[in-house]
Amino acid sequence: MSSPYYLKGSPLNVRFNNVVGWLARHGLSIAGTAELSVRGRTSGKMQRVPVNPHVLDGVQYLVSARGHSQWVRNMRVAGGGELRVGRKVRTFTAVELPDGEKLPILRTYLEKWGWEVNQYFQGVTAKSTDEEIAACAPDHPVFRITVDG
Repeated sequence: MSSPYYLKGSPLNVRFNNVVGWLARHGLSIAGTAELSVRGRTSGKMQRVPVNPHVLDGVQYLVSARGHSQWVRNMRVAGGGELRVGRKVRTFTAVELPDGEKLPILRTYLEKWGWEVNQYFQGVTAKSTDEEIAACAPDHPVFRITVDG
């Protein structure tokens, strides 16, 4: 049995993510980015990573472009977290979507964020067929988030 898909960031990607996270933490969102904080499943400490929250038909989602990352594994256990842009912190609960529900979310996510994330989707883009996007769905966890309050 093979491991779930996960594409680790290069040192340059890690440095870029650190800058994007720092900017979001200090109130500057690039094209809608935010800093995600989710409780670590073993450490219990809040782990931070920049994310691209995605909205479709008024519903908010988090998509893991890199696959089954640490934040995804932590989210599965924690069931929620926080999104931060500057002083604005939104606490949320999260529900992971089954693969069969991901197609419209992944397509519109790639339309908006493809310039940044296409390299993680192994040749699948917003212009790919429904079948191609559905085939990559198991590699890209999607969480529907509900902001508290």
